[in-house]
Amino acid sequence: MSVAIRIAAIGALCAAAATLSGCGSVGAASGALAGAATGLVTANPAVGVGVGIAVQAATDEAVNRTMKQLHQNQQDAIAKAAGSLAVGEVKPWKVKNTLPLENGEGEVRVTRAYSSALALCKEFAFSVRDGDKADWYFANACQQGTHWKWASAEPAVDRWGNLQ
Repeated sequence: MSVAIRIAAIGALCAAAATLSGCGSVGAASGALAGAATGLVTANPAVGVGVGIAVQAATDEAVNRTMKQLHQNQQDAIAKAAGSLAVGEVKPWKVKNTLPLENGEGEVRVTRAYSSALALCKEFAFSVRDGDKADWYFANACQQGTHWKWASAEPAVDRWGNLQ
């Protein structure tokens, strides 16, 4: 196979992978693309499979790390809003990320404040407006120095999946 045909095939695979993959399958698409491209260049299919698996793993890790940071941006904004409120007060929150992913807005309502020997904490309800309907969740935030940090695991799982 000539070099021009191989380059054209790689370009076609790139275009197909870019248009067909969403965030959840970008690792698989990039791994398949890298494996196929390597298979076109080398005669050893094991090398293509190995490259494909390695690229998929690296891409999945990068996507997960990015999504986790975007989720943390939302959680930090919500915790900051909750930290500034007294029990019963309501305040809007909003996040606009550089990447147009995981932007969000809604309201925070503090339901109770409590303290332990370690920290001052607040329990709150927060909404996430996505279209006309707002979904409500419950969480906790605790004061850490001068900042308020997210202190919940389970209530957030419904909102952000297992990537907290």
